[in-house]
Amino acid sequence: MSDPLRRSDALVDADTLPPPRVRQQLRLAAGFTQADVAEAIGVKRVAVARWEAGLTQPHRNNRLRYAQFLRRLAEEHPAVAQEVPGGN
Repeated sequence: MSDPLRRSDALVDADTLPPPRVRQQLRLAAGFTQADVAEAIGVKRVAVARWEAGLTQPHRNNRLRYAQFLRRLAEEHPAVAQEVPGGN
């Protein structure tokens, strides 16, 4: 699986999110603030902060939107996706 887009698909699907540290790295690589992500998903900034800190997980509808958002970031920033270890 050497194709970066395949790695990003494996990294983020509808039911799986990357580890919190990688979520933050993807956001930072894209130059977004937590507030930017929150606005795009339709949640409060504190929710994104908690997700990135690993304190909470998004509920189903937010999880799907967040996963789609992260997938796009992983496609735009494959180097961050490549840094992801084999597990969650």
